[in-house]
Amino acid sequence: MSSSIEAQRPTVAPRSSPTRTHEVTNQPPPLVGHDASADPALLAALVREGAGWHLDALRRLGRLAGTEQARRWAEEADRFPPELRTHDRYGNRVDEVDFHPSWHALLEVAVREGLTGAPWADPRPGAHVARAANILVWGTVEQGHLCPVSMTYAVVPALRAAPDLAARYEPLLTSRVYDPGLRPPEGKAGLLAGMGMTEKQGGSDVRANTTTATPAADGTYRLRGHKWFTSAPMNDAFLVLAQAPGGLSCFWVPRVLPDGSRNTFRIQRLKDKLGNRSNASSEPEFDDTVAWLVGAEGRGVRVIIEMVAMTRLDAGLGSAAGMRAAVMAAAHHVRHRRAFGTWLIDAPLMRNVVADLALESEAATTMVLRVAGAVDRAARGDRGEQAFKRLATAVAKYWICKRAPGVAAEALECLGGNGYVEESGMPRLYREAPLNGIWEGAGNVNALDVLRALDREPDGLDALSVQIEAARGADARLDRAWDRLRAELPRVAADPFVARRVVERLALVMQGSLLVRYAPPAVADAFCASRVAGDGGLAFGTLPSGVDIAGILDRIASVDSVTDSISDTCHERDDGRISL
Repeated sequence: MSSSIEAQRPTVAPRSSPTRTHEVTNQPPPLVGHDASADPALLAALVREGAGWHLDALRRLGRLAGTEQARRWAEEADRFPPELRTHDRYGNRVDEVDFHPSWHALLEVAVREGLTGAPWADPRPGAHVARAANILVWGTVEQGHLCPVSMTYAVVPALRAAPDLAARYEPLLTSRVYDPGLRPPEGKAGLLAGMGMTEKQGGSDVRANTTTATPAADGTYRLRGHKWFTSAPMNDAFLVLAQAPGGLSCFWVPRVLPDGSRNTFRIQRLKDKLGNRSNASSEPEFDDTVAWLVGAEGRGVRVIIEMVAMTRLDAGLGSAAGMRAAVMAAAHHVRHRRAFGTWLIDAPLMRNVVADLALESEAATTMVLRVAGAVDRAARGDRGEQAFKRLATAVAKYWICKRAPGVAAEALECLGGNGYVEESGMPRLYREAPLNGIWEGAGNVNALDVLRALDREPDGLDALSVQIEAARGADARLDRAWDRLRAELPRVAADPFVARRVVERLALVMQGSLLVRYAPPAVADAFCASRVAGDGGLAFGTLPSGVDIAGILDRIASVDSVTDSISDTCHERDDGRISL
């Protein structure tokens, strides 16, 4: 039997043919090696709003944002989310959150490039615009780490309600040094700050808060209670709302006290969120927690609203950055992918879709940088810009954040099944998209805030009207839309039922007025036709016939050939290596 089997064995092993079933063709190359700042709308607005001096630094950051290294940081920070350690090995309560090194790398860049509090210490006109442009560029990489960045930026004007505290901590909040780890604040090279407002029983209704603040003999207060959604709990200090004897008040709460002891800040758990997974969001408990009063007792909402206003600006910036990332990814894919015998970018319907997405992104970028310009000029004493900022920030926050999820979804669809897998980065972008519409006032809260501003602060509408009227005569469709809205405002501005409708129309007219003044005719005409006059559908890719699609698509920079359309701010690309 065995000899028979041996006889049947071949004496020479058969050769296998080289496999060809896994040869990869018709797949776009990785979206790396590009300049994420190469956006003519962004660069033009940077100059127009007074920060032309920042062009070189922005392009440097844009090249870093386009590296494989930055892409890897983003992927790893999201794939390895933060972990809560409530106790050390000996049973001592520590309440610390551990992050992947890529999270720290992202934050180091953000702080170094001035995305936190640096503009408040920068005397140059346009400093806040430069920071906003940085967020529009660096935010295309990863957005979870921008939460502590935004809150640190926003805490500075609110903390000024307590001059002694501001004098001690503002130099550290405006530092460009990232110095992680829980240590006494005044012994660090830089600080990150956060806020604790919402509670489980109240949410946006912060006046329902039950956390109490009891005065102590040494001039401090002792907090007792909880918060429901406090992000970035590893930050050095927080502005916290609590009920003092004189009413709801605002307090400065450091994680570590001046003597080096840990302040009571018990992190009960971290939230398991839809997106924003690289960032820790927590439920902290206060129990005899030491706090310092910021402003007067009973004025807590008025104090912290300064912080909320600045974080609303950043919500708009973050959503606009997400749109930029989505459009870059979609455009890159369709330029390098063939279907049915043609490049996708040459297919008429795909051209309509991508152009429509690019139109939305340019409108958002232009709008939010105009608001950043108002923030900058208001900080330098311009009363007209202060009035404009109050209303325009809320309008921009509402509308840009509302549009972001649709842009992300449509851009993902441009990649087809490739966009539905994690490796593409699109699912992370999609999960992140609804976030800014929820934080710092969800849609209804924000829309109602606009109505209150229209009712109580007529200077804001006057200032916005000046901006819109500056475009008078450039496009008849825009003029008609603004005339109709202005005539209706006295009647509808007091009706909360139509708040969203009013804010949406204000946003579209504001965006249209900016584009007809500053964008190329192809962009302005398509926007006024599809958004202002309504000659477009409810989904992206429904631009009407006759618009200059090629003129819009030419505004999207290619990884293979980056060009600027601004003759007076043209900068050569530097392909040198970028490192931290």
